[in-house]
Amino acid sequence: MSHNIQIKEGAFFVTDAHYSHLRPEFLDFLKEIDSKKLQPSQLVLMGDIFDALFYEVPYTQKINQEAVALLQNISLNIEVIYLEGNHDFNLQKVFPNVKVFPISKQPVLCKYNSKKVLLAHGDFGSNLTYRTYTAVIRNSIVLKILNFIDLLLGHKIFKKLDSYLSKKDDCKDFVGFEKFIQGRLVDKYECDYFIEGHFHQNKSFRFEQFTYINLGAFACNQRYFIVKLSQMELLEEKIFSKER
Repeated sequence: MSHNIQIKEGAFFVTDAHYSHLRPEFLDFLKEIDSKKLQPSQLVLMGDIFDALFYEVPYTQKINQEAVALLQNISLNIEVIYLEGNHDFNLQKVFPNVKVFPISKQPVLCKYNSKKVLLAHGDFGSNLTYRTYTAVIRNSIVLKILNFIDLLLGHKIFKKLDSYLSKKDDCKDFVGFEKFIQGRLVDKYECDYFIEGHFHQNKSFRFEQFTYINLGAFACNQRYFIVKLSQMELLEEKIFSKER
């Protein structure tokens, strides 16, 4: 599980931006990093950054081309770590200078000073049905077939998907979330911090084995998080505003 990743002081953590042309806020965030108005020491993307982005489907790269280009340029100047989610995967060829971690390599073991930190998007270790589904949708052959059908239909599949995803509520409360996490992770992992996205809850819990942090979704109120040595909670929440 070791990947020799060192989390840096001043790193930005972002998850679940669910970027599309219908939700442009993340593009403005990238523009401010690219122009150095915002200056993270490192950029850690925790999955579902795009509503739909797959290497085998060029149309998904085309509709996201400005954000993709900005991320590529940012990765030439600072270290960018990208944990693939369930909306964005097979990305290493899309972002050749980014350290990309597919679901099969998550959780990712990192270090922050003397602390052991595990990072994951959050859609790993589910039941057999979901694991089968995730394996199928990430399969290159399946995606190429889907791309061919979508081309024949004039991109109706992805246009409909885009419209559907843009209407999802990214800020719902997960009732019983702490109990769910305890049953899912506790007694399975030993670390100082376990950090995930995926569930959009913006909550943390202290268990005996580790402190669990579920990051709030950027798509919900444009939250992102900065690693601060002085913070007992490790991550300081920020709200991105273009007008700040």
